[in-house]
Amino acid sequence: MSEKATEARNAAGQYFKDGFNCAEAVLRATADTAGIKLDEQAMRMTTGFGGGLGHAGCVCGALAASVMALGLMEGRTAAAESREAAYALANEFHDRFQTKFGATCCRALNPHPFETREHLVNCVKITGNTAKLLQEFIAEKQLGK
Repeated sequence: MSEKATEARNAAGQYFKDGFNCAEAVLRATADTAGIKLDEQAMRMTTGFGGGLGHAGCVCGALAASVMALGLMEGRTAAAESREAAYALANEFHDRFQTKFGATCCRALNPHPFETREHLVNCVKITGNTAKLLQEFIAEKQLGK
């Protein structure tokens, strides 16, 4: 495991333990590791993704934030630009996440009731390991250079 991957995993886990949700923790840790400065509005966008889209239990917030981080690195800023590179990265990371964790929906990844000890222990592991997986993906794809 690379030093950056370890750093991202530990930072995301700590952010989660400090009270940030999975999406907030992954985006913060990834930005820190990549040296990306995020403003307050960018961080606010991640809040609703926790709990699988606001406790709906659907798309894992850590996965959603990972796609946001990839967009920060390879997304477009004009409609005339191609979106295919960003789509390909999002799709490939989605598949890698699903292979590693066995699902992409929060309720399948963590069947424990929200805010129980079991739920929080499982989420901190998923959050940290998602940040690690993302950092390894970023390094493999040579993004953010």
